[in-house]
Amino acid sequence: MLTAPMELRNGTERMSGRIVPTSTAVMHDAAARLRAGKLVAFPTETVYGLGADADNADAVRAIFAAKGRPADHPVIVHVVDVAAIAAWARDVPASAHRLAAAFWPGPLTMILPRAPGVLDVVTGGQDSVGLRVPSHPAARALLQAFVQRGGRGIAAPSANRFGRISPTTAAHVEDDLGDRVDLIVDGGPCEVGIESTIVAFLGADAVLLRPGGIAIDAIVRVLGHAPSVPDTAAPRASGTLESHYAPRTPARTVMSAALPSEAAKAQGRIAVLARTADAPAGFSGQWLRASRDPVAYAHDLYANLRTLDAVGAHEILIEAVPTSDAWLAIVDRITRAVHAEDGDTA
Repeated sequence: MLTAPMELRNGTERMSGRIVPTSTAVMHDAAARLRAGKLVAFPTETVYGLGADADNADAVRAIFAAKGRPADHPVIVHVVDVAAIAAWARDVPASAHRLAAAFWPGPLTMILPRAPGVLDVVTGGQDSVGLRVPSHPAARALLQAFVQRGGRGIAAPSANRFGRISPTTAAHVEDDLGDRVDLIVDGGPCEVGIESTIVAFLGADAVLLRPGGIAIDAIVRVLGHAPSVPDTAAPRASGTLESHYAPRTPARTVMSAALPSEAAKAQGRIAVLARTADAPAGFSGQWLRASRDPVAYAHDLYANLRTLDAVGAHEILIEAVPTSDAWLAIVDRITRAVHAEDGDTA
């Protein structure tokens, strides 16, 4: 039996010429490559991002090509500090400034009315733009070096093939993208392990588009009320398609009490991500036990799914997790990961 997290291959042992550890010199080299229109993968506290100069349309299009990402799917722009909002957004409400003051740098993305000059390829043709100030030291050093070279923001969705499991190590990036990326900055495993919370400020109310690294109760404490749920007028945003974060192996959720019997009766080789359930006697597949703590579970989720996806099973069974607010972002990711029964999210 495995215990979470477990990688099949060690990222350090697999280090290639494209994967380089963080250093001041590496950050300046990475910033120079970005300014030259190249793609650079880098760590954030949430997941690894695939970065391009957000003011270079050809470079941003290269992100879409590398990921196989639909052209109308917007990307998040990473900026160096709160003051950078003014260069990218207009009509920013006071409530958005309060969230920025409370949670930036950190795993919060805000969708705001776009400023003049923001590229359509960044926004997916919408009149809004997603902004985030990451807290990972490597991401912050890269942004500072990028600004020193005249850059304004780095467009950076997750550094993986579109719709698949997000990367939380440099090795994950190389597995997914290979030579599609010019440089991979290795900052170790990501601290949070799932993507940022996305809140939109495009009307009278704040709207929660995606739960993530900032808990909803923390947002409520700052705003004084819960954000609204999205309606049909909500903008498109990263990671909000019904099928996303998916392994290639077909996956489904199973209630805790039924998991051992479901695993026992399943036909073919089975991989299991359990939280409380024990493997049935004689089980011969892959049984991985995840943490019961939501923070630790989130941190390990994508690494665990990648481990199970790599064993060649016919199916992945995921033990259902609680539906309390503390597990909200995890429920969101698992629901989207198992949405396509055939594992196809193209």
